[in-house]
Amino acid sequence: MAAQWYIEYDDGRKYGPVTIEEARKYVQDDAGGYAWTEGFSGWKPISEVVELTANDTMVATSFSPPSRARGSRLNSADEIDYTIYGEDIQYVEIELDPGESVVSEAGAMMYKNSHIVMDTVFGDGSGSKEDTGGLFDKLVGAGKRLVTGESLFTTVFTHRGNGKATVAFGAPYPGRIIPVDLDEMGGTLICQKDCFLCAAKGVSIGIYFQKKVLTGLFGGEGFIMQKLEGDGLAFIHAGGMLKEIELKDGEELHLDTGCLVAMQPHIHFDLEQAGGIKTGLFGGEGFFFAKLRGPGKIWIQSLPFSRLAGRMLSAAPQAGGKDTGEGSVLGAIGDLAMGDRFNF
Repeated sequence: MAAQWYIEYDDGRKYGPVTIEEARKYVQDDAGGYAWTEGFSGWKPISEVVELTANDTMVATSFSPPSRARGSRLNSADEIDYTIYGEDIQYVEIELDPGESVVSEAGAMMYKNSHIVMDTVFGDGSGSKEDTGGLFDKLVGAGKRLVTGESLFTTVFTHRGNGKATVAFGAPYPGRIIPVDLDEMGGTLICQKDCFLCAAKGVSIGIYFQKKVLTGLFGGEGFIMQKLEGDGLAFIHAGGMLKEIELKDGEELHLDTGCLVAMQPHIHFDLEQAGGIKTGLFGGEGFFFAKLRGPGKIWIQSLPFSRLAGRMLSAAPQAGGKDTGEGSVLGAIGDLAMGDRFNF
């Protein structure tokens, strides 16, 4: 039986099973991806696969490829247990076995067991080359976090005692925490810049660039989003209620640009004009909305933090805002008398 090949690219394109002749055609168009066939221990960069760059062939039977997250590029993540508590302002409690670790954003910890050792590291704490290599590799990894608006440092919590121990991480504002098994997502998840909360050690936190100028300028998330890679559990947070939607092949969904939380990398993300000029100016939704096309899963939020912050800022007296439905019928005089207007 002819060898069956699988080709993948970081932008989500996947091909396979295909013959070696078909695989070579894909390679001729773009050699920047990864390849797998039976007999490989993991996914290999196409440039290292001589079968796709020469006339050699090999015989193989039909097999399913392993997850690329467990291939040569990433380490296998720790397996962790968790419980999510709360309704509107949630926190996640993670249970660690001896030697297991979890990484989080700086300042996210709520409490921890005394046997869990906390260490702040320069990078993402994933154990990848950019995290454990030389100074240049570490600078590259930290620089990726900096351009996404995150801290240069992450905190690693490692269980150094016996038995089981717990550590908890709190959400920064009202909303929901959702666990995502990256192994089930194909090893990669694209998400908004500030939604990452914590993850099992071994999950890499990188960057994802929007390739279309229009989407980067008006897509609500800018040109740069976060990319979580690995085969472990990651926890993301967003405002209000969260909804998971699985789009079928060719199915489209239109949504407010700020409501997108996360998506699988093979989701096609584009913009579409929201009606005419009058609708854009006075409709309250802006000139564009996001257009997502499947197949794949997406997560959306009901209350983007920018919308919440904007409402709070517009209502603040320092910004010229006005109270609505509050205080005495005497207005500012009544508030002053009741001590609600000024503090001396």
